[in-house]
Amino acid sequence: MEISSVLQGGYQHPLSRSWQAKRTLTKSMLMYPIFITDDPDAHVEIPSLPGQARWGVNKIEEFLGPLVKKGLKSVILFGVPLKCEKDGKGTPADDPSGPVILAVKKIRELFPSVYIACDVCLCEYTSHGHCGILHADGTINSVPSAARIAEVALSYAQAGAHCVAPSDMMDGRIKAIKTALIGAGLGNKCTLMSYSAKFASSLYGPFRDAAGSAPSFGDRKCYQLPPTAKGLARRAIQRDVNEGADIIMVKPALPYLDIIADAAQIASDHPLACYQVSGEYAMVVAGARAGVYDLRTMAFETVESMIRAGCTLILTYFTPQFLDWLDE
Repeated sequence: MEISSVLQGGYQHPLSRSWQAKRTLTKSMLMYPIFITDDPDAHVEIPSLPGQARWGVNKIEEFLGPLVKKGLKSVILFGVPLKCEKDGKGTPADDPSGPVILAVKKIRELFPSVYIACDVCLCEYTSHGHCGILHADGTINSVPSAARIAEVALSYAQAGAHCVAPSDMMDGRIKAIKTALIGAGLGNKCTLMSYSAKFASSLYGPFRDAAGSAPSFGDRKCYQLPPTAKGLARRAIQRDVNEGADIIMVKPALPYLDIIADAAQIASDHPLACYQVSGEYAMVVAGARAGVYDLRTMAFETVESMIRAGCTLILTYFTPQFLDWLDE
Protein backbone atom coordinates (compact mmCIF):
# COMPACT_ATOMS: atom_id res chain seq x y z
CA MET A 1 0.00 0.00 0.00
CA GLU A 2 1.28 3.43 -0.92
CA ILE A 3 1.94 5.85 1.94
CA SER A 4 -0.48 8.33 0.35
CA SER A 5 -3.23 5.72 0.53
CA VAL A 6 -3.25 5.52 4.32
CA LEU A 7 -5.79 8.01 5.68
CA GLN A 8 -7.53 6.14 8.49
CA GLY A 9 -4.73 6.78 10.96
CA GLY A 10 -5.77 10.42 10.93
CA TYR A 11 -9.29 9.78 12.15
CA GLN A 12 -9.08 6.59 14.20
CA HIS A 13 -9.93 8.35 17.49
CA PRO A 14 -13.01 10.44 18.37
CA LEU A 15 -10.86 13.47 19.15
CA SER A 16 -8.80 13.24 15.97
CA ARG A 17 -12.05 12.84 14.02
CA SER A 18 -13.22 16.16 15.43
CA TRP A 19 -10.01 17.80 14.18
CA GLN A 20 -11.01 17.04 10.59
CA ALA A 21 -13.66 19.77 10.70
CA LYS A 22 -12.82 23.27 9.52
CA ARG A 23 -15.43 24.59 11.96
CA THR A 24 -17.42 22.91 14.73
CA LEU A 25 -20.91 23.65 16.03
CA THR A 26 -21.12 25.94 19.05
CA LYS A 27 -24.06 27.46 20.90
CA SER A 28 -23.24 30.92 19.56
CA MET A 29 -23.88 29.65 16.00
CA LEU A 30 -27.52 28.83 16.76
CA MET A 31 -30.43 31.25 16.34
CA TYR A 32 -33.83 30.08 17.57
CA PRO A 33 -36.92 31.06 15.51
CA ILE A 34 -39.88 31.81 17.78
CA PHE A 35 -43.49 32.78 17.07
CA ILE A 36 -45.02 35.64 19.03
CA THR A 37 -48.76 36.16 18.83
CA ASP A 38 -51.01 39.02 19.88
CA ASP A 39 -52.69 37.09 22.69
CA PRO A 40 -50.34 38.06 25.55
CA ASP A 41 -51.04 34.88 27.52
CA ALA A 42 -50.90 32.43 24.63
CA HIS A 43 -49.10 29.11 24.61
CA VAL A 44 -50.48 27.26 21.61
CA GLU A 45 -48.79 24.09 20.35
CA ILE A 46 -48.29 23.85 16.58
CA PRO A 47 -49.25 20.32 15.44
CA SER A 48 -47.32 20.44 12.16
CA LEU A 49 -44.18 21.74 13.90
CA PRO A 50 -43.55 19.29 16.76
CA GLY A 51 -42.32 20.83 19.98
CA GLN A 52 -42.91 24.41 18.81
CA ALA A 53 -45.62 26.83 19.90
CA ARG A 54 -47.02 30.32 19.49
CA TRP A 55 -46.20 32.41 22.55
CA GLY A 56 -47.66 35.57 24.05
CA VAL A 57 -45.41 38.26 25.49
CA ASN A 58 -46.49 37.40 29.04
CA LYS A 59 -45.12 33.88 28.54
CA ILE A 60 -41.69 34.91 27.27
CA GLU A 61 -39.96 34.78 30.64
CA GLU A 62 -41.03 31.22 31.45
CA PHE A 63 -40.37 30.10 27.86
CA LEU A 64 -36.95 31.64 27.26
CA GLY A 65 -35.63 31.74 30.82
CA PRO A 66 -34.56 28.08 31.00
CA LEU A 67 -33.04 28.26 27.51
CA VAL A 68 -31.00 31.35 28.35
CA LYS A 69 -29.63 29.53 31.40
CA LYS A 70 -28.55 26.70 29.06
CA GLY A 71 -26.69 29.13 26.83
CA LEU A 72 -29.20 30.47 24.30
CA LYS A 73 -27.49 33.37 22.55
CA SER A 74 -29.94 34.59 19.91
CA VAL A 75 -33.53 34.45 18.71
CA ILE A 76 -35.39 35.60 15.61
CA LEU A 77 -38.96 36.79 16.12
CA PHE A 78 -41.91 36.12 13.84
CA GLY A 79 -45.15 37.95 14.53
CA VAL A 80 -48.40 35.99 14.40
CA PRO A 81 -51.25 38.52 14.52
CA LEU A 82 -54.65 36.91 15.04
CA LYS A 83 -56.72 39.88 16.19
CA CYS A 84 -55.60 42.80 14.05
CA GLU A 85 -57.29 44.22 10.97
CA LYS A 86 -55.10 43.44 7.98
CA ASP A 87 -54.93 45.58 4.84
CA GLY A 88 -53.16 45.82 1.51
CA LYS A 89 -49.98 47.44 2.84
CA GLY A 90 -49.54 45.43 6.05
CA THR A 91 -50.20 48.34 8.38
CA PRO A 92 -50.18 46.19 11.57
CA ALA A 93 -46.60 45.03 10.90
CA ASP A 94 -45.05 47.93 12.81
CA ASP A 95 -47.85 48.62 15.26
CA PRO A 96 -46.11 49.71 18.51
CA SER A 97 -48.56 47.54 20.44
CA GLY A 98 -48.10 44.59 18.07
CA PRO A 99 -46.49 41.32 19.15
CA VAL A 100 -43.03 41.82 17.62
CA ILE A 101 -42.27 45.26 19.04
CA LEU A 102 -43.67 44.31 22.45
CA ALA A 103 -41.58 41.11 22.42
CA VAL A 104 -38.40 42.99 21.49
CA LYS A 105 -38.83 45.33 24.43
CA LYS A 106 -39.72 42.49 26.81
CA ILE A 107 -36.72 40.37 25.86
CA ARG A 108 -34.38 43.37 26.09
CA GLU A 109 -35.71 43.97 29.59
CA LEU A 110 -35.67 40.35 30.81
CA PHE A 111 -32.63 38.96 29.00
CA PRO A 112 -30.23 41.77 28.04
CA SER A 113 -27.58 39.29 26.89
CA VAL A 114 -29.84 37.74 24.22
CA TYR A 115 -29.31 38.92 20.65
CA ILE A 116 -32.66 39.73 19.04
CA ALA A 117 -33.30 39.51 15.31
CA CYS A 118 -36.66 40.35 13.77
CA ASP A 119 -37.95 38.78 10.60
CA VAL A 120 -39.22 41.59 8.38
CA CYS A 121 -42.04 40.72 6.00
CA LEU A 122 -45.58 41.82 5.26
CA CYS A 123 -47.23 38.48 4.53
CA GLU A 124 -48.51 37.91 8.08
CA TYR A 125 -50.08 41.38 8.06
CA THR A 126 -51.51 41.88 4.57
CA SER A 127 -55.09 41.03 3.70
CA HIS A 128 -53.88 39.12 0.62
CA GLY A 129 -51.03 37.24 2.34
CA HIS A 130 -48.34 38.28 -0.11
CA CYS A 131 -44.99 39.70 0.97
CA GLY A 132 -45.34 43.12 -0.66
CA ILE A 133 -47.76 45.70 -1.97
CA LEU A 134 -49.70 44.73 -5.10
CA HIS A 135 -50.66 46.33 -8.36
CA ALA A 136 -54.36 46.30 -9.27
CA ASP A 137 -53.78 43.14 -11.30
CA GLY A 138 -52.40 41.29 -8.29
CA THR A 139 -48.72 41.43 -9.24
CA ILE A 140 -46.01 42.77 -6.95
CA ASN A 141 -45.35 46.51 -6.99
CA SER A 142 -41.66 46.48 -6.08
CA VAL A 143 -40.89 50.13 -5.31
CA PRO A 144 -43.57 50.78 -2.65
CA SER A 145 -43.05 47.25 -1.35
CA ALA A 146 -39.35 47.93 -0.63
CA ALA A 147 -40.23 51.27 0.92
CA ARG A 148 -42.82 49.71 3.21
CA ILE A 149 -40.46 46.89 4.23
CA ALA A 150 -37.88 49.53 5.11
CA GLU A 151 -40.41 51.35 7.32
CA VAL A 152 -41.13 48.14 9.22
CA ALA A 153 -37.45 47.27 9.60
CA LEU A 154 -36.70 50.74 10.96
CA SER A 155 -39.53 50.44 13.49
CA TYR A 156 -38.09 47.16 14.78
CA ALA A 157 -34.61 48.67 15.02
CA GLN A 158 -35.95 51.69 16.89
CA ALA A 159 -37.74 49.33 19.30
CA GLY A 160 -34.39 47.76 20.17
CA ALA A 161 -33.82 44.88 17.75
CA HIS A 162 -30.15 44.10 17.29
CA CYS A 163 -30.81 42.78 13.79
CA VAL A 164 -33.46 43.15 11.10
CA ALA A 165 -33.86 40.31 8.61
CA PRO A 166 -36.01 40.96 5.52
CA SER A 167 -37.43 37.70 4.15
CA ASP A 168 -39.75 39.20 1.53
CA MET A 169 -37.41 38.91 -1.48
CA MET A 170 -38.53 42.27 -2.90
CA ASP A 171 -36.08 43.86 -5.33
CA GLY A 172 -34.19 46.76 -3.77
CA ARG A 173 -35.24 46.23 -0.19
CA ILE A 174 -31.70 45.87 1.22
CA LYS A 175 -30.65 49.27 -0.09
CA ALA A 176 -33.94 50.78 1.12
CA ILE A 177 -33.50 49.36 4.63
CA LYS A 178 -29.84 50.31 4.88
CA THR A 179 -30.64 53.85 3.76
CA ALA A 180 -33.44 54.10 6.33
CA LEU A 181 -31.21 52.82 9.14
CA ILE A 182 -28.44 55.25 8.26
CA GLY A 183 -30.90 58.13 8.00
CA ALA A 184 -32.19 57.39 11.50
CA GLY A 185 -28.71 57.12 12.99
CA LEU A 186 -28.94 53.34 13.33
CA GLY A 187 -26.74 52.27 10.43
CA ASN A 188 -23.94 51.27 12.77
CA LYS A 189 -26.21 50.05 15.57
CA CYS A 190 -28.42 47.47 13.85
CA THR A 191 -27.30 44.51 11.76
CA LEU A 192 -28.96 43.87 8.41
CA MET A 193 -29.27 40.15 7.69
CA SER A 194 -30.67 39.47 4.24
CA TYR A 195 -32.59 36.40 3.16
CA SER A 196 -30.59 36.74 -0.06
CA ALA A 197 -31.24 33.36 -1.66
CA LYS A 198 -34.72 32.36 -0.51
CA PHE A 199 -36.22 29.71 -2.75
CA ALA A 200 -39.86 29.00 -3.58
CA SER A 201 -39.75 25.74 -1.65
CA SER A 202 -42.30 23.13 -0.66
CA LEU A 203 -40.68 23.02 2.78
CA TYR A 204 -42.46 26.06 4.25
CA GLY A 205 -45.80 24.38 4.97
CA PRO A 206 -45.51 24.00 8.76
CA PHE A 207 -44.26 27.58 9.07
CA ARG A 208 -47.24 28.94 7.16
CA ASP A 209 -49.46 26.93 9.47
CA ALA A 210 -47.65 28.40 12.48
CA ALA A 211 -47.64 31.99 11.24
CA GLY A 212 -50.89 32.03 9.29
CA SER A 213 -49.03 33.48 6.34
CA ALA A 214 -50.22 31.50 3.31
CA PRO A 215 -51.20 33.76 0.38
CA SER A 216 -54.94 34.05 -0.25
CA PHE A 217 -54.39 33.61 -3.98
CA GLY A 218 -51.59 32.58 -6.30
CA ASP A 219 -48.11 31.80 -5.02
CA ARG A 220 -44.76 33.48 -4.39
CA LYS A 221 -42.86 32.11 -7.35
CA CYS A 222 -42.45 35.52 -8.97
CA TYR A 223 -40.34 36.82 -6.07
CA GLN A 224 -38.95 33.79 -4.27
CA LEU A 225 -36.27 32.06 -6.35
CA PRO A 226 -36.95 29.04 -8.57
CA PRO A 227 -35.36 25.91 -7.01
CA THR A 228 -33.30 25.36 -10.16
CA ALA A 229 -31.93 28.91 -10.27
CA LYS A 230 -28.29 28.59 -9.22
CA GLY A 231 -27.13 31.56 -11.28
CA LEU A 232 -30.02 33.74 -10.12
CA ALA A 233 -29.18 32.89 -6.51
CA ARG A 234 -25.57 33.91 -7.05
CA ARG A 235 -26.72 37.21 -8.57
CA ALA A 236 -29.10 37.87 -5.67
CA ILE A 237 -26.33 37.24 -3.14
CA GLN A 238 -23.97 39.60 -4.94
CA ARG A 239 -26.70 42.25 -5.23
CA ASP A 240 -27.42 42.18 -1.51
CA VAL A 241 -23.72 42.39 -0.65
CA ASN A 242 -23.49 45.47 -2.86
CA GLU A 243 -26.63 47.00 -1.32
CA GLY A 244 -25.26 46.82 2.23
CA ALA A 245 -26.27 43.49 3.79
CA ASP A 246 -24.18 42.64 6.86
CA ILE A 247 -25.10 38.93 6.88
CA ILE A 248 -26.14 36.77 3.93
CA MET A 249 -28.68 33.95 4.33
CA VAL A 250 -29.68 30.96 2.23
CA LYS A 251 -33.12 29.40 2.80
CA PRO A 252 -33.96 26.47 2.93
CA ALA A 253 -30.67 24.84 3.87
CA LEU A 254 -30.31 21.12 3.23
CA PRO A 255 -31.53 21.01 -0.41
CA TYR A 256 -29.39 24.06 -1.20
CA LEU A 257 -25.95 23.20 0.20
CA ASP A 258 -24.43 24.05 -3.18
CA ILE A 259 -25.88 27.56 -2.90
CA ILE A 260 -24.48 27.88 0.62
CA ALA A 261 -21.06 26.88 -0.73
CA ASP A 262 -21.42 29.44 -3.54
CA ALA A 263 -22.40 32.13 -1.01
CA ALA A 264 -19.33 31.31 1.09
CA GLN A 265 -17.21 32.21 -1.96
CA ILE A 266 -19.22 35.17 -3.26
CA ALA A 267 -19.59 36.79 0.17
CA SER A 268 -16.39 35.41 1.69
CA ASP A 269 -15.96 38.40 3.99
CA HIS A 270 -19.51 38.21 5.38
CA PRO A 271 -21.04 35.96 8.03
CA LEU A 272 -23.15 33.34 6.28
CA ALA A 273 -26.46 32.14 7.68
CA CYS A 274 -28.83 29.40 6.64
CA TYR A 275 -32.34 28.54 7.79
CA GLN A 276 -33.18 24.93 8.52
CA VAL A 277 -36.81 25.60 7.75
CA SER A 278 -39.96 24.12 9.23
CA GLY A 279 -40.34 21.35 6.66
CA GLU A 280 -36.72 20.27 7.07
CA TYR A 281 -37.14 20.14 10.84
CA ALA A 282 -40.48 18.30 10.61
CA MET A 283 -39.00 15.71 8.22
CA VAL A 284 -36.10 14.95 10.55
CA VAL A 285 -38.49 14.56 13.50
CA ALA A 286 -40.89 12.39 11.48
CA GLY A 287 -38.10 10.11 10.31
CA ALA A 288 -36.86 9.64 13.86
CA ARG A 289 -40.36 8.86 15.10
CA ALA A 290 -40.68 6.27 12.32
CA GLY A 291 -37.49 4.60 13.47
CA VAL A 292 -35.52 5.49 10.35
CA TYR A 293 -32.66 7.01 12.40
CA ASP A 294 -31.79 8.45 15.79
CA LEU A 295 -33.07 12.04 16.17
CA ARG A 296 -29.95 13.49 17.76
CA THR A 297 -27.60 11.81 15.31
CA MET A 298 -29.56 13.03 12.29
CA ALA A 299 -30.00 16.54 13.68
CA PHE A 300 -26.24 16.84 14.07
CA GLU A 301 -25.62 15.38 10.63
CA THR A 302 -27.89 17.88 8.93
CA VAL A 303 -26.55 20.93 10.77
CA GLU A 304 -22.93 19.85 10.41
CA SER A 305 -23.45 19.55 6.64
CA MET A 306 -24.49 23.21 6.63
CA ILE A 307 -21.40 24.19 8.58
CA ARG A 308 -19.26 22.12 6.22
CA ALA A 309 -20.77 24.03 3.28
CA GLY A 310 -19.70 27.32 4.88
CA CYS A 311 -22.35 28.54 7.34
CA THR A 312 -21.40 30.43 10.47
CA LEU A 313 -24.97 30.98 11.73
CA ILE A 314 -27.82 28.45 11.66
CA LEU A 315 -31.48 29.23 12.27
CA THR A 316 -33.01 26.00 13.53
CA TYR A 317 -35.94 24.77 15.59
CA PHE A 318 -33.55 22.21 17.08
CA THR A 319 -31.82 24.98 19.05
CA PRO A 320 -33.29 23.96 22.45
CA GLN A 321 -32.13 20.35 21.95
CA PHE A 322 -28.68 21.44 20.78
CA LEU A 323 -28.27 23.53 23.94
CA ASP A 324 -28.54 20.25 25.86
CA TRP A 325 -26.69 18.04 23.39
CA LEU A 326 -23.67 20.36 23.21
CA ASP A 327 -23.25 20.07 27.00
CA GLU A 328 -23.12 16.28 26.95
